[in-house]
Amino acid sequence: MPAFALQPVDETFFESAREVQVGTFDIAKPASEVWAELVADGALSFCRSLRGARWTSPRPFGVGTTRTMPALYGLLVVDEVFFRWEEGRRKSFYVERANLPMFTSLAEDYLVEEVSPSQSRFTWTLAMEPTALGRLGSPLNARVVDGIIQDMRRHFS
Repeated sequence: MPAFALQPVDETFFESAREVQVGTFDIAKPASEVWAELVADGALSFCRSLRGARWTSPRPFGVGTTRTMPALYGLLVVDEVFFRWEEGRRKSFYVERANLPMFTSLAEDYLVEEVSPSQSRFTWTLAMEPTALGRLGSPLNARVVDGIIQDMRRHFS
């Protein structure tokens, strides 16, 4: 069970964080299908370094929804709180607790935009303030994030 508390953030963190990584790509699926996958049980389990989300709030989801995500091949487990929820389009969370002291703050934003009835654009933003331990792991973190983006591209293509 995660034990290290992180600082809560809001949408301004995506502009002010020490480290921000963004991946944007077009998907040959309707936005509604992409969104459905992102809120499904076990969401993101197609990413090699993730173990699939476990929602810890009942449906319907919205602001205040929580989930737990095993990351870094299960070595890192984080508890997330969603602070923005635009059903079918956008959701953002911050990490409330983690089992390793790697970050003082960490947040993600998922944006799904309709390009046409059969195509969408997905933008994933990761923002973080690493601790000293997290800064030591920055090269690994960057590789893991790049791998998640590659896995998303592969899955949605």
